[in-house]
Amino acid sequence: MRAEVGEALAGGGPVVALESTLISHGLSHPENLEVAREAELTVREEGAVPATVGVVGGVAKVGLEEAELKLMATAGNIPKLSARDLPVAAAKGSHGATTVAATAHLAALAGIKLFATGGLGGVHREARESWDVSADLAALARTPVAVVCSGVKSILDVPATLEYLETLGVPVVGYRTANFPGFYLTDSGSPLAWSVESAEEAARVLLAMPALGLEGSGLVIANPLPEDVQLDRGLHDRALGAGLAELKHKGVRGGDVTPFLLDRFATETKGESLRVNRLIILNNARLAARVAVALAAERS
Repeated sequence: MRAEVGEALAGGGPVVALESTLISHGLSHPENLEVAREAELTVREEGAVPATVGVVGGVAKVGLEEAELKLMATAGNIPKLSARDLPVAAAKGSHGATTVAATAHLAALAGIKLFATGGLGGVHREARESWDVSADLAALARTPVAVVCSGVKSILDVPATLEYLETLGVPVVGYRTANFPGFYLTDSGSPLAWSVESAEEAARVLLAMPALGLEGSGLVIANPLPEDVQLDRGLHDRALGAGLAELKHKGVRGGDVTPFLLDRFATETKGESLRVNRLIILNNARLAARVAVALAAERS
């Protein structure tokens, strides 16, 4: 653990975990390193301490140093690690970029309560045949961390993902919205039962969970992009349609589906989806930091 992160946690200060998969797999160099630094700076601007999580040489790191951020951004073939992959990476002395599931797991072990990411993994389209459901969802059912995200990527089955989270007993609240965000889009079209209107209210939800016997569960805080910066809906729908058609034609399956479709989105939108993705990451880092600050204030 980076010394600054350990000191903040020991003193009851606000800390926000950030994932490393978006650095190694979500964006290309040099934008990936720029966004990683911007996300950390955004957390600091709101009064919290950033802790980017990753695995370096088989060692799980909660709070990557600058040289380690550069490693994640520039080294080729860094494995993507879910929670189940962590012990194998440790035994092999491997580097690894942590997914939502792995980042949440390591953050919880360190005592961090807030985690900012872009979008959750979810239930894939046609999951009845493929059984392709992200480990992120099951991880949230057993990991006491609040994840601030912009819903799930629209390439997934959004209603099925919300149903799955309900089955797992994971609370989902919208931040100033009654509808689940659609990642690139402000509104996915799926309604939510609950919303919170402030970072302070979100912090109170987190504080209420242990007292009600839900101390082992995570919380999803769904934070939509403002409508004026979302991806144009017509462009989004055309890119999604083209990507899904090519996906079926080429027979892409399993873990290759999401990166394939995101790459097609970037191509079809001429990079516009990457602009929106960057805004999503920074927007969620800012809200997570505000909730972390509010949580620390409530506890004190």
